[in-house]
Amino acid sequence: MKFKLALLYMLIVLSYFDVKAQNRVVDLDDRILIGLAKTRTPTQTAAMMFLSRNYQIIELGIPVGMLAGGLAANNKELRQNALFVASSTAISMGTTTLLKLIFKRRRPFVRNVKVIPIYEPTRYSFPSGHTSSSIATATALSMAYPKWYVIAPAFAWAGATSYSRMYLGVHHPTDVLAGIGIGVATPLALDFMKKP
Repeated sequence: MKFKLALLYMLIVLSYFDVKAQNRVVDLDDRILIGLAKTRTPTQTAAMMFLSRNYQIIELGIPVGMLAGGLAANNKELRQNALFVASSTAISMGTTTLLKLIFKRRRPFVRNVKVIPIYEPTRYSFPSGHTSSSIATATALSMAYPKWYVIAPAFAWAGATSYSRMYLGVHHPTDVLAGIGIGVATPLALDFMKKP
């Protein structure tokens, strides 16, 4: 229920942006992406491409590892939390896919030729799927195990993955912000699945 309310609220807020405000946001998006492109280095670009290409390995590996550990140790809490993390990630991905089909926002490099991408994905831009699913994984894992040594690396990875999408020129900053919102809202809505 919390997730439905969060999604409804986000859709209402987005639908009431006036045209002038939208133009200011789009201009800011473009300035940020053009500025990031000027800071690119081969080493950073390789790291950002690695994150963007391999994020799903971590998203899948975390709940699979938790489930395997839970089965091996006969640990019901670990198995239940594996389901919580996996469900949070999957539902955030599904929500993102649905919103992409509703909004059909063009990629930044399609809308503005001054935005130079490292590569050119073909699907819609809003919201960022890499961001929503990695943030959902990090949030769910941190909710299940609220220790600094879980939270810090989880959000360092998810934050770097999210940043990579802007650095590579394939997502607007507002796409990433919306992805963060979905990524946080999903595990919060599924909190009942978590085993304390």
